[in-house]
Amino acid sequence: MQVDADAIVVTNGALEALNLAIGVVTAPGDAVLVESPCFYAALQILQRRNLRAIEVPTHPREGIDLDAVEAAIARHAPRACWVMGTFQNPLGASMPPERKRALVELLARHAIPLIEDDVYAELYFGSERPVPAKAFDREGLVMHCSSFSKCLAPGHRIGWVAGGRFAGRIARHKLTTTLNTNVPSQMAIAHYLERGGFDRHLRRLRRTLAAQQAEYLAAVGRYFPSGTRVTRPAGGYFLWLELPAGTDALAIQRQAAAQGISVAPGPMFSASRGFGHCLRLNCGHPLDARTQAALATLGRLATAHAG
Repeated sequence: MQVDADAIVVTNGALEALNLAIGVVTAPGDAVLVESPCFYAALQILQRRNLRAIEVPTHPREGIDLDAVEAAIARHAPRACWVMGTFQNPLGASMPPERKRALVELLARHAIPLIEDDVYAELYFGSERPVPAKAFDREGLVMHCSSFSKCLAPGHRIGWVAGGRFAGRIARHKLTTTLNTNVPSQMAIAHYLERGGFDRHLRRLRRTLAAQQAEYLAAVGRYFPSGTRVTRPAGGYFLWLELPAGTDALAIQRQAAAQGISVAPGPMFSASRGFGHCLRLNCGHPLDARTQAALATLGRLATAHAG
């Protein structure tokens, strides 16, 4: 996609990019459309800014429901839509290109800005990088946010927002908040990119994540109760588990934490505290003996609750 360099604001990670983007198009009390389930940090940002999160059903394979988006626009008159269209956290859902195009066109008809969180898109397992929604933007309404944190080096905290028609406002807003982004880190990453090692690194990382996902899926099949459903994303490093009806994910999380095991329960990803029988697993870590034992413990806890 063609993006003018002047329309890109370099940020302290994607989280600052997202904060800047939502900040320039909303005011306290405004409604914002979000996926359901939704990245918990997005919900925290909206809550801190006194914005109303309007949850829109999201399919674990194809992403946000476009009919439900249209209905929510008519009912709530939102000022923005916040979507992670590729390898969504927590579902792992990835919208097909034609659905991304349809979403961009639908929002454009209502002059609603789209904040696109695209931090996982480089972690695809197929042959081509998924096209971002920004590629279909003809009105400058899509603010594309991403970073090197998930695909290269979290500690550098180098991200960006391609802000479209809002780029100038975003740049001015950054000047009054964080002013600048770590220049030595920017130069280090620029030097690394110039040397051509990034693509080799990404190919190796993608192979590793794909292999780990397969190992985690097999472990879920071994340890979790009958009736557990699990997503199989085509990239990223999250698995979304839907446990048998009646299972209490929050109780599992508390009991697991008491044994030194961290897991994300479904209600974390919902403004209305839904998804009470769901868990998100992070398969970005190698499945060593310690992690295998932790999964076995989680499976036993889930089985006890399901029974």
